[in-house]
Order: sequence, then C-alpha cells, then structure tokens
Amino acid sequence: MTEPEQRELTRLCMLTAQLLMQHGAECALVESITIRLGTALGLDNVHLGITAHALSLTTVSGDHCITTIRRNHDHGINMLVVTEVQRLVLHVEKEPVPPAQIRARLESVGTDRYPKWLVSLLIGLSCASFARLTGADWASCALTAVASSVAMAVRQFLSVHHFNPLVNFTVTAFVATSISCLATKSDLFQTPNLAMAASVLLLIPGFPLINSVSDMVKGYINTGIARGMMALLLILASSVGILLALVLWRVQIWI
Repeated sequence: MTEPEQRELTRLCMLTAQLLMQHGAECALVESITIRLGTALGLDNVHLGITAHALSLTTVSGDHCITTIRRNHDHGINMLVVTEVQRLVLHVEKEPVPPAQIRARLESVGTDRYPKWLVSLLIGLSCASFARLTGADWASCALTAVASSVAMAVRQFLSVHHFNPLVNFTVTAFVATSISCLATKSDLFQTPNLAMAASVLLLIPGFPLINSVSDMVKGYINTGIARGMMALLLILASSVGILLALVLWRVQIWI
C-alpha cells in the first residue's frame, strides 16, 4: 500500500469515527466500527483514541504509520446516522468497495431528516400521551401538546442558530413552562401540575445519561464522566428555565 492510499484510508476511518461520535454513539461502538472498517480496507492495524472533544487515530500498514487528530463537535443524537454507518461497514466487510464510493456514502449520511414541523408535532403528542398516562384530564393534555410542540420548535430554532446547549435548554424550558402555566389561570384545567410537568419531558437527556454509564462501565472513564456532567448541566439548565417561568408568572404550584 502506497502512502497516499494509506492517507486516504486513514481519513476515511477518521470520518467514520467522527460521524459516530458526533451523533451519539457509545465509545465502544465507535472504536469497534472504525477498526473493522480499517481492517476491511486492508490496513494492518487501526488505533483510535477517544476523548470528550477530540479523536486521535493511527493506521499501520507494513512499516508505515500515519496519525491524525480531529476535533469532535456535537451534532445531536441521530441514530439514523449511526445505523447507516454500521450498514456501510458491514457492506464493506462483505465485498470490496472503492474508497471514493465509501467517502461519498459517508458524506451523504444524515442528509435526509424529518421535517421540523413534523418533529414538533410528534413531540407534542408524545408529551401529551405521558400526561394522559399520569392521569391528566383532556384539556390539560391538549395544553401539554401545544406547550411542548412550541417548545420543540424553539429548541430547533436555537439549535439551527448554534446557541449554546445550556442556553437552548433554559429558554426551551422557560417557553414550555410559561405556556403550561395557563392551566393554573383557568378552571377548565383540572390537573395543571401534570400539564406543567409533562410539557418539559422533551428536555430529559436520557440518551447522554445512558451513554455516560455505558462508557464508564466499558472502560472509557474520561468520556463517560464528561458526558454525564454535560447531561447534569442540561438538567440544571432546564430547571433554571422552569424556575424562572414559575417566578415570573407567580405560579406557586410547585414552590
């Protein structure tokens, strides 16, 4: 294998690791998929170092080693990207695929997304369903659906404009709680506390918390701690937004 060929394969392996890490895959899966891709492409060894904000990768072919380092930017949870990358690696393991074709497929992964309005609508319906499961009346469920849908739209807007995630969660929690506070101003709603609680369920960082525990159990202590702390900060930011709304609108239902 020539040096330019090895360099291109190194970049492909790094791109694979970046896509997986940026979209919420656990560290063990990122390392496993990257090594499998490099081996399938003809490299002797692939070594991947993972931290919370950076990836370092070394490929070995014969007596030649090439190392590259990339910054890891969080792009949000997207299991479609993770699944498509896994499928691509499985395909490469079964039959040879030209590196140019692999790069094209990797760069096109994740370009198809659900419409933002549809995501907001389904988030509203899911939060309303949780409210109903906990015993909320139908009027409170409807208000929960509206509050969480609007909050999700705000969250998407802030994400598109690259606001800090902590600011994003604080503002989103404030908007959701402010709308659901309407339930306390009218006799139409019999369970306003359930409406207020269910409208902010979209802000629970369940996936980061699961990944944090999984990473630490599997030996990736530093990354697991970083992910866990970020999840706790997001929870704190959400709590701040909820508290600000309750204080501003003088709602004492939880205080």
